[in-house]
Amino acid sequence: MNIPNILTVLRVLLIPIIILLFYLPFQWSYLAASAVFAIAAVTDWLDGYLARKLQQSTPFGAFLDPVADKLMVAVALVLLVEEHSNLWLTLPAAIIIGREIVISALREWMAELGARAQVAVSNLGKWKTAAQMVALIILLANPPLTTVWVGLGYALLIVAAGLTLWSMVNYLMAAWPHLSPTEKK
Repeated sequence: MNIPNILTVLRVLLIPIIILLFYLPFQWSYLAASAVFAIAAVTDWLDGYLARKLQQSTPFGAFLDPVADKLMVAVALVLLVEEHSNLWLTLPAAIIIGREIVISALREWMAELGARAQVAVSNLGKWKTAAQMVALIILLANPPLTTVWVGLGYALLIVAAGLTLWSMVNYLMAAWPHLSPTEKK
């Protein structure tokens, strides 16, 4: 275990704390859940930075980092969909979670073919992640009321869903030669 891996494990361990804080019957519970989510989001960036800077990339970290990210985002989206219960949040959440399932399966399949690099993380994915994390921090911090902050959170989540679809299309296009049937000679 090195520092980047410890940060990744910490991110997973923070998920039940986010859930607990979110459901506490106190006025400050949304803000507390959002703060813990924000800390977890920062560890996502920090563990990758430290792994590269300290040359401490490991197979365990390469496996757990994307799993931790997807768990954290999926749990936050499920909490918010249940709490807000509207199309403006549910549709982007379904797109984001659905895309993660499709791309995870695609990456696994491409790895089996020895072509994993063709579906590696792109800069578009980084923009998607940034919009998504900021949207989730804002939405977790606010009750489901019609406010400027909640509207901004919805808007950023819709942008993240759009970037999610765009990046999924890019990944599928990169993988298409491996997905499309070819004639055997």
